[in-house]
Order: sequence, then C-alpha cells, then structure tokens
Amino acid sequence: MDILDAIVGAQNGGATQQLGQQFGLSESQVSSALSALVPALSAGFQQNMSTPQGLDGLLSALGGGQHQRYVDDAGALAHPDTVSDGNNILGHVFGSKDVSRQVASRAAAQTGIGEGVLKSMLPLVAAMMMGTMSKQVTSAAASPQPGLQPGGSSLLGMLTPMLDSNRDGSMVDDVIGILGRFAGR
Repeated sequence: MDILDAIVGAQNGGATQQLGQQFGLSESQVSSALSALVPALSAGFQQNMSTPQGLDGLLSALGGGQHQRYVDDAGALAHPDTVSDGNNILGHVFGSKDVSRQVASRAAAQTGIGEGVLKSMLPLVAAMMMGTMSKQVTSAAASPQPGLQPGGSSLLGMLTPMLDSNRDGSMVDDVIGILGRFAGR
C-alpha cells in the first residue's frame, strides 16, 4: 500500500471526509487535492531521507511525536495545533515557504482547486503523512521483519514502498520527476 492509499483509507475515509468538511470540498475534490499534494510531499520526504541528518531527523520525529493521531482521529485535523505541527513538518521537508507555495500553486493548476485552499490544506496533509509513516514504523517495530528494523537505511527500505509513487521499487525516479517539474516552472 502506498502512502496516498493509506491516507485516503485512514479511519475508513473519515480523515478525507474531515478535510472535505474543513475546506468545503467534495470527496472527489479532496481526492484530487491529495493526489496532487502527496507526491510532492513524498518527494520532499525522500530527498530529506537521502542525507544522514535528514534521516536522523525523521527518525527522531517519528519516534518522539504523537503523529499517529492525525490518521487515527479525524477530528484531530480540526485542531489548530495540527496546522502548527504540519507547518513545522513542511519546514523540515521543504526547507522554505517558497517551496510550499510552489507545491500549492502546482496542485491548484492540476486540480482547479483554489491555491489558497491548497496552501491551507498542505500542513494537514503533511501531518497526515507523518502519522501514516509513524504508524508504519510502529507496526514494524511491533512485529519486526528481518532487515526492516527501524533505524538507519532499513527505515528507508521500509518506507520506500509507501513513498514510491509509481511502484517501480525505486524512489529516485519519483524524486527526480517531481523536482524536475518544479524546476521547469
């Protein structure tokens, strides 16, 4: 299961329903927004995990945060703390607000949903992604598989299937493709 499927399926669709209610979007608009935002966020996470510092930071955040609540309790998405946490995640993933704005602008062009709505939704989607990855790490720690122990490059191996948007077994082409689209802008 990739990360987009995991987010859409969280709480049997309750999380996406919550997003729709919060932003006045239909179910198909929320799905379209997530389909545009999640790959860009995945590319940011992938790029971040490619450095030892980025991977250590992600491990620390996944181990120390309470991120699972964003996918376990759809109501958590309505709390102001979620936006703050999501903005902190975006800061780590993208490094600047300019990149977040570009992601929202690109998603608006792809979906027809207002850029302002997508900019407001982006921190919540980032929080949901962290929640999804946190659940994956916690699940793997509870029932470890050989070679997939949380930590170091094994975390990268464990999260690759979730972040590999075209399911070819490699995240590299996904990162290059998304970054190329932003550079060509």
